[in-house]
Amino acid sequence: MERKPMPYSLSRRQLGAGLATLGFAATFGNAKAETCALPDWVAPLRTDLEAMAKKLTATLKPWNGPKRILTPEQFGYAGGGLATGFIQQAIDAAAKGGGTVRLSRGDYVSGTLDLRSHVRLEVAKGARLLASLDLKDFPERVAKRRTVQDTNMGMNQSLIFAEGLEDISICGEGIIDGRGANFHGEEGIHGTPGRPFVIRVIDCRRIHIHGITLKDSPCWMQNYLNCDDLLVEHMTVENQANFNNDGIDIDGCRNVIVRKSYISSGDDSLCFKGAAQAPTENVLVEDCTFFSSCNAVKLGTDSQSVFRNVLVRRCEIGGVSETMQHVKPVGSDSGISWEVVDGGTAENILATDIHIVRARSPFFMRLEDRGRVQPDQPKPPVGSLRRVVFERITGTDNGSRGSYFIGIPEKHIEDVVLHDIKIGVAAANHWLKEDQIPEMRGVYPDAHMLDEVAPGKPHNGPAYGLWARHVTRLTVVKVQFLPAAPDPRPEFLMKTDTEACEA
Repeated sequence: MERKPMPYSLSRRQLGAGLATLGFAATFGNAKAETCALPDWVAPLRTDLEAMAKKLTATLKPWNGPKRILTPEQFGYAGGGLATGFIQQAIDAAAKGGGTVRLSRGDYVSGTLDLRSHVRLEVAKGARLLASLDLKDFPERVAKRRTVQDTNMGMNQSLIFAEGLEDISICGEGIIDGRGANFHGEEGIHGTPGRPFVIRVIDCRRIHIHGITLKDSPCWMQNYLNCDDLLVEHMTVENQANFNNDGIDIDGCRNVIVRKSYISSGDDSLCFKGAAQAPTENVLVEDCTFFSSCNAVKLGTDSQSVFRNVLVRRCEIGGVSETMQHVKPVGSDSGISWEVVDGGTAENILATDIHIVRARSPFFMRLEDRGRVQPDQPKPPVGSLRRVVFERITGTDNGSRGSYFIGIPEKHIEDVVLHDIKIGVAAANHWLKEDQIPEMRGVYPDAHMLDEVAPGKPHNGPAYGLWARHVTRLTVVKVQFLPAAPDPRPEFLMKTDTEACEA
C-alpha cells in the first residue's frame, strides 16, 4: 500500500522525529540512517539507460551519402551580393541523387535556405554562412502539421529550414552566423516576431549535425521538432546576442544523441520541449559543456507530451562567466531544471557525473498546471514528474538561493533520488521563510520564481541546500551542500506535504 505523504522537516536537527513518523530509524554525527537506502527501482533504471546509450551509440551513425560535391560557384555565384539563390540551386541539384553542398570561399550572405533529403550542407574551414540583415529575405515557413509552438508563438522564420526530410546533415569546420544583434525585438514567451531562428528542422528522420560553429542567432539557435534519429556531435554554439537565445531545443524527438559539444547561451542552453505534442524518448547527452544565463539543462516549459528515458552524463554545466562574450548576466538561473507544467509525463531521467558551476540554484523541479496547448484544444490534466535521479554530481561557485522541488497540493512530484552529491554554494544573509512563500500558481516556472514573491527583490530559498514541497518518496543519500560561510538556514527543509528519507 502506498504510504500517504506526511509533513515533516528534514533539517538535520529535526530529521529524527520526521523519520520516526515514517517508520525509519535515524542516528546522527558520523552514523547514517541505515534504513534509508536507494529505492529498488534505481539500479534497474541505471542499467536500462546504459543499455539504451549503448544501443543508440551503435545505431545512430554519421551522414553517409554520395561523395558528389556541388558548390554555389557552379551555379554562377561570383562572390558578393546575396547568395541565397545560388546556394538553393546547389541544394536542389544535390537532392537529385544525394550529395554535399560545400561553401568554401569566404563569406556567403543568405536568406532562408530549404534543405532537401539526402543533402549535406557543409561550411568548410575559413568559410562563413551569414544571415542576411534584411528580414524580407526570411519568408515564413509555416509547419504543415500544427504544433503548440507555431500556434502560440508564430516562430516561422529561419536561415535554414527542413521539413519532412530524411538523411540530412549540416557540418563543417566553418561558421554559421545569424548576426542576431542586428535584429530588434523584445524577450517574450508568446512570440518572437522579426527574429528568425538559425536552424528549424521539423518532422525529419536521420539528421546529423557535426563540427559546425553556430553564432549569434536573432532568437533560438536551433530547433529539432518531431524528429527521429538525431545525432549532434562536436558542435560549438555561442548565442548571446539577442533575447530568447536558446542554444539547442529538442522537441518531441526519438532516438537522440548530443555529445562532445559546447554551448554558451543567453537563454536555455540545452532545452527539451513537448510543443510538437509527440513523445521525446531515448535520449543520450554526454561529454558536453552547457553554459547559460538562464537554465543550463532544462526540460520545459512546454511539456505537452511524454519525456522518457533520458540519460545526461559526464557534462559540465552552469552559468556563463565574466570572460564570455555578450554576457547577460553572469551565472545561470539553474543548473538542471525539470519542469512539467503543460500536462505530459516526464519519467526515467538520470543525470550523473555532472559538474555544476555558477548556478544560482543547482537543481530545480516544478510540477504545475499552466496547461498551454493549441488555442482550440482543451486544457490538459496536470502532468506527472517522477522517477528522477541525480547522481555523482559535484559543484563549485554556485549561488545562495538553494535548490528546490515544488509540486502542487493535488499532484506531487514522485520518486526522486539525490545520491553522492557534493556542491559548494554561497551563504546568504537574507532569505524567505517557507510560510512566506505561496503556492505560486501561474508564475513562470523557472528557479527565479521566488523573486516574484516580492517583485524587484531577489530572494533566497528557506534552505541553503534543498527545499521540497509536495514531493512523495524523495530519497537523499550521501548529499552535501557546502556553504562558503556559515549559513543559519537548514541544509534540508522538507516539512510541507513531503515524504522523504535522508542518510
